[in-house]
Amino acid sequence: MMIRPHPHSLVAVSTAVWRRCCSGIHFVRLMTQCSRNGSVHSSLEEDLKGADEEQRELMGEQVILVSPCDEVQGFASKAEAHHISSGLLLHRAFSVFLFDSHRRLLLQQRAGTKITFPLYWTNTCCSHPLYSIKEELSSDGVKHAAKRKLYQELGISPEALSVEDFRYLTRIHYRAMSDSIWGEHEIDYILFVVKDVELNPCKNEVEAVHYIDMEQLQSWLSQAKSNSSQIRLTPWFTFIAEHFLFDWWKQLETDQLFQVTDKDHIYRASHSLFQA
Repeated sequence: MMIRPHPHSLVAVSTAVWRRCCSGIHFVRLMTQCSRNGSVHSSLEEDLKGADEEQRELMGEQVILVSPCDEVQGFASKAEAHHISSGLLLHRAFSVFLFDSHRRLLLQQRAGTKITFPLYWTNTCCSHPLYSIKEELSSDGVKHAAKRKLYQELGISPEALSVEDFRYLTRIHYRAMSDSIWGEHEIDYILFVVKDVELNPCKNEVEAVHYIDMEQLQSWLSQAKSNSSQIRLTPWFTFIAEHFLFDWWKQLETDQLFQVTDKDHIYRASHSLFQA
């Protein structure tokens, strides 16, 4: 059975309307403001002490802070943006859904070294465009960031994918806690790619990979909800799968993806997707 959007659990809001609503409002704190708060930094340093060295280094990257209407507001370190002491700063992210020529979706299991949602299964690649290397230019910047992270996490050669291979569908605003310390609060750009690629996953980022069809994913969703198996799915991937993915997937198979592309709206989860 095809899963369709539930009108009471998400809201599509016109970007133009949100720009009027957000005009003049400084929605998120800048990195410099966070930096003056010694308690935030001391707490961050304490909570990162036991983390994997490579993952700890990545937490220093500068993510793009945005308003609810996705207007750039500044930057913060990845650690600050994802730490509960800063209130989970709203920032820009992306989710790549890569399909092979048989229209099977590539999933990854996040490595056990990841600071948020370790060992959870999720879509092909989930990460952030960075402020410091000028990836803040809306969907084009996000696509360049996606190429960078697909290479870093899954070993997909940058030459194997062009920016034009990425199809930008829409954006989703959600908030989710990984545990009592770390969480996500993102405006997530959804990118589809259809390509046969060679994989060489980075063990520090990816525990396992698996190509899956629609029927198998329906089974995984049921198992994850019932807690009857060891399959755990990230909250953003679960939300996207339950509300959007199967309709998008069906349109992809008939080469009609343009019919569900909605670049001018931001879909918003009406409540936090996950509580530790």
